[in-house]
Amino acid sequence: MDEKIFRDFVIIKAVEDGVNVIGLTRGTDTRFHHSEKLDAGEVMIAQFTEHTSAIKIRGNAKIYSPYGEVESSSKKGQAEK
Repeated sequence: MDEKIFRDFVIIKAVEDGVNVIGLTRGTDTRFHHSEKLDAGEVMIAQFTEHTSAIKIRGNAKIYSPYGEVESSSKKGQAEK
């Protein structure tokens, strides 16, 4: 078995209840393969793997990665300050 270490990860901290974290697959057809719902204060550590190419976050959350920090918003059209 080929052992690979994937270092790309994100830490997602929910600021409000009901934050959705959705994993998307690699390949020719991008599909949802996993989802979680976080409540305020909950933290999830997600890793990009051979199966996960993208992570979609809906709701108000803080996202930390080796590349920096960003905050998602819960309302459509809300501009970043």
